[in-house]
Amino acid sequence: MADDRLIRMTATEAVARLRAREITPLDLIDAAAARIAEVEPAVNALPTLCLDRARDHARALMRGERREAEGEAGWLAGLPVAIKDLSDVAGVRTTYGSPIFADHVPTRSDPVVERIERKGGIVIAKSNTPEFGAGGSTFNEVFGRTRNPWNTALTCGGSTGGGAVALATGEVWLAHGSDHGGSLRRPATYCSVVGLRPSPGRVTRGTQEDLWSMLSVQGPMARNIPDLALFLDTMAGWDLDDPLTWEAPARPYAAAVAAAEAETPLRIAFTTDFGGALPMDRETAAICAREVRRFESLGIAVEEAHPEIGALNDAFLVLRSQHFVVDREELLATKRDLLKPDIVWQTERGLSETPSRLAWAEHERTRFFRSLRDIFARCDVLVTPGASTPAFDVMLRAPEKIGGQVLENYMGGSLINAFATLAGCPAVAVPCGFDQHGRPVGLQVVAPPRQDARALQVAALFERMTGLDRMLPVEPRAGVVPPYE
Repeated sequence: MADDRLIRMTATEAVARLRAREITPLDLIDAAAARIAEVEPAVNALPTLCLDRARDHARALMRGERREAEGEAGWLAGLPVAIKDLSDVAGVRTTYGSPIFADHVPTRSDPVVERIERKGGIVIAKSNTPEFGAGGSTFNEVFGRTRNPWNTALTCGGSTGGGAVALATGEVWLAHGSDHGGSLRRPATYCSVVGLRPSPGRVTRGTQEDLWSMLSVQGPMARNIPDLALFLDTMAGWDLDDPLTWEAPARPYAAAVAAAEAETPLRIAFTTDFGGALPMDRETAAICAREVRRFESLGIAVEEAHPEIGALNDAFLVLRSQHFVVDREELLATKRDLLKPDIVWQTERGLSETPSRLAWAEHERTRFFRSLRDIFARCDVLVTPGASTPAFDVMLRAPEKIGGQVLENYMGGSLINAFATLAGCPAVAVPCGFDQHGRPVGLQVVAPPRQDARALQVAALFERMTGLDRMLPVEPRAGVVPPYE
């Protein structure tokens, strides 16, 4: 079977063929390696490869070793995957995108990586990320910039940018990532792939220092929703290393997605900008408002709804800053000159916050959740644009303005994703089309907390209507930066 045919398989199809012994993990590793060599010079998505380690793992699986999880939901049967360079892989260079750790080689893998490998996933590469995952554009001082394959003059977003690009170009079938303020959803939107921010506790984050915080999660990215559900089944489950985790569901997520048409929701809420409260690119808003109406062809009611945002953006920055204090205060004191300005700014902001200000942020977050709860009481999900702006100049840290509004900082356009983070909700990014400049545009499907299956089902229904997943993988294309509004 030709390499091109292999890279164009979905993850679900490839796993089925692996199970049937029609192909081998080594076949897929070779196909991925050839594709990586072909497209990496244009996109820089997977700067660290571990192909020898992957082939050793593949041979062990083929000999019948390492099959203790065979038959469990999410069994990958030898499918190659990429791991974000924020998570350790034993024996593989892991930099966190930081020059401080440019030569770091961990001896033990992150718990989620151990779970993926136990479930038959084979790690072939580390995907590029901003320094310590902080930023809406994927670049760092170790590996440089990752470029959007739809137009290499543009960013792929952040912080799981390398994973999104690797999927869009056919370098891998599944990509692991993490999400704080949209890091699995914004790159998915910019690259026309799919990404899920799971409910907190759904996927282990066992090596984090702030294990009781719900802001940062790990999760899956893929080319289509069935593959995304498969990979969530791989990752999901209780873990002794993470006190917030709980057991995997009795019905696998892949089975829930397969049953989506038989379990159609009755009502969907939709907003482009929370009633004008958020900056939003005008063309993006128009495309999303048009495309969400596709649900009506399935007999699903679509209503406009605008949860009261209030001062949630300020509350998010206050609470996010404490995450940086936990993770970066020591480095700020000892290696400040090696940290990028965004990290210094966010950490110092956290150190300057008062207890009263932290209490205010928690109150504001609770107030917003109750506003969102009132919408979920009558609607199955809330749908929004997947990002506030299309992909911007790859040389910029963040867009200069959105919808004519100048941004105050690099997080200025993030609340369209961060509201789900603060509310503890699962959220799926799914492609919905392209703007006049050919830049991907997507929807974000947000479900009530722990209703990850519902979010996936609604996204799957939409994907089946558009068929946009069948455009992947793409060949990297050179282009120019479109003008800003």
